Amino acid sequence: IGGLFVGAMLPYVFSSTTMRAVGRAAESIVGEVRKQWKIPGVQEGKVKPNYARVVDICTKAALGELLKPAVIAIVAPIAIGLLIGPKGTISLLLGTQISSFSMAIMMANAGASWDNAKKYIEEGHHGGKGSEQHKAAVVGDTLGDPFKDTSGPSLDGLIKLMTMISLAIAPVVVRYALLK
Repeated sequence: IGGLFVGAMLPYVFSSTTMRAVGRAAESIVGEVRKQWKIPGVQEGKVKPNYARVVDICTKAALGELLKPAVIAIVAPIAIGLLIGPKGTISLLLGTQISSFSMAIMMANAGASWDNAKKYIEEGHHGGKGSEQHKAAVVGDTLGDPFKDTSGPSLDGLIKLMTMISLAIAPVVVRYALLK
């Protein structure tokens, strides 16, 4: 049962790390864009901004921020397998799959719904652009984009990676698990 609960919890921890990663990457990009916006001539279109620098920041942020979620996906099945044994590993995978499936569907639908709500308000409903409802919808859409584009789809990778790691270490778990 312990493996099942840990497995059910992991998608939430994993999604939290991916959402925070998106936020940190966005902050880095915004900082660079603001810095480049202050370069004389950029605002008027006379001087080209340094696009390569922004792409470099995006690439480094994407690769650097991938470490924490990857460690979660790799270490969890190894730790549970060696501590609880094969049954614990199976429980971990089951909990992760059930929790990830429902969470991924929720994130995809919520993100798309927040995006559609913003578009609906921008068409003139509920006060249109500039209204308090529009401001709230923009906040919802800002949260919804990483929901539907990052955290939701990445849960599929979590399930697959944890399953592959579990299969790869199965002989070790069977032989050296503390609880059999």
